[in-house]
Amino acid sequence: MKGLLIEGGRLVDPSQSIDRTAGLLIVDGVVAAIDPPAESLPGDLQRIDARGCIVAPGLVDLATELREPGREEDEMIETGVAAAVAGGYTSILCAANTDPPIDSPGTVELVRQKAAAANRARVYVIGCVSKGRNGETMAELGLLSEAGAVAFSDSPRPLPNSALLRRALDYCRMFNRPIFDRPGVPELSHGGVMHEGRVSLVLGLSGLPTEAEDLAVARDVRLAEATGGRLHVGPVSTMGAIDMLRRVKSRGVAVTASACPHNLALHLGLTDESLRWFDARYKVHPPLRSQRHIETLRDSIVDGTIDALQSGHMPRADEKKMDDLDSSPFGQSSLETSLAVAITELVHTGLIDWLTLVRRMSTAPAEIAGIPAGSLKNGAAGDVVIIDPAKRWTVDPTLFASHCRSTPLAGVDLYGKVRTTIVGGDVKFEDSLSEAVAHSPLETPAPCW
Repeated sequence: MKGLLIEGGRLVDPSQSIDRTAGLLIVDGVVAAIDPPAESLPGDLQRIDARGCIVAPGLVDLATELREPGREEDEMIETGVAAAVAGGYTSILCAANTDPPIDSPGTVELVRQKAAAANRARVYVIGCVSKGRNGETMAELGLLSEAGAVAFSDSPRPLPNSALLRRALDYCRMFNRPIFDRPGVPELSHGGVMHEGRVSLVLGLSGLPTEAEDLAVARDVRLAEATGGRLHVGPVSTMGAIDMLRRVKSRGVAVTASACPHNLALHLGLTDESLRWFDARYKVHPPLRSQRHIETLRDSIVDGTIDALQSGHMPRADEKKMDDLDSSPFGQSSLETSLAVAITELVHTGLIDWLTLVRRMSTAPAEIAGIPAGSLKNGAAGDVVIIDPAKRWTVDPTLFASHCRSTPLAGVDLYGKVRTTIVGGDVKFEDSLSEAVAHSPLETPAPCW
């Protein structure tokens, strides 16, 4: 038996309501025990000293744009999964906006094979809701599900066709798959480059009105209530969307929602004011909103209206982001910064505790997607992230594993650094700035402070 023992860390697992110092034993790729007795340890044992660190189930991202096939200038599966493990993600859901889009079993299999060859994070596939992501004709959802698609979405395009969304929600009940919708009304947001408000008016830039998101969320949740289908909306970013979600959840409607850390980064200064410099690095989606929207969104993380945090990883080639603000595409590289932004803005400020953060970034996303992740129970996959919570570091995009270097956080200091990422009991990432964490039983472990 091949064993891995993570010793001395603060084990945080929302699926078991655990938040205490404990050892974690992984044997043959699955969790074998918490605080195992010495006599139960296998002979072939690797040890990791996690003193001073958080030990948690690996993070799960609900929508990662891997862009391959067809958009390899932006990102490739190999670089995307490398960025994922560097950011603490052990499972990611591949968005369907490839070229060709993921609307056939063959494309599902292609992504799965390339992800397996990359051998980093686990990759689950999101299939298209509509053929070609054109929003007109429903894709072969049953065949996509049989091929391995775990959810369906046309994201980052919204689903403007209400009849199509209703049919898809109803149809997916047969094989218990969720529909993900990035809420928006294209007619209202067409041509917009930033949050519509006082700043966009002063700058003379076309705005993205909050009503575009508000109206779409209202329609989506009403159709979910009518059909009983599994619906996830997100990422959301407006006060109106939060208000609508609170109302329907109070009625017991089984809808879930997510937000992106960059839309919560009030203390880091990521608001619509950032666009005053006409820098395309700040042209992200959802757009950077005004302070009132950000404060409401932060409150919704605390009270559970927002179930999950997703990275918002929308990689675009550097030459594309160097274009004028009007012509530059929305996008950013965020897999490697999302956890640290959440720690800095939510945990370091005392807004939420570690148990809540891990629930929002691991346990809840896994439950929403219906995948076997987000837990360290006995028999669960040995997918673990070890985090140094006090580590302060400066974002340097030139060090990203992602092919995309565009980020609104370049040069910003963040708290919380991924030290080690483990997938199936195998170390897939170690922080190059840290001392080696793996050692034999005869070596002295290096503490994590």
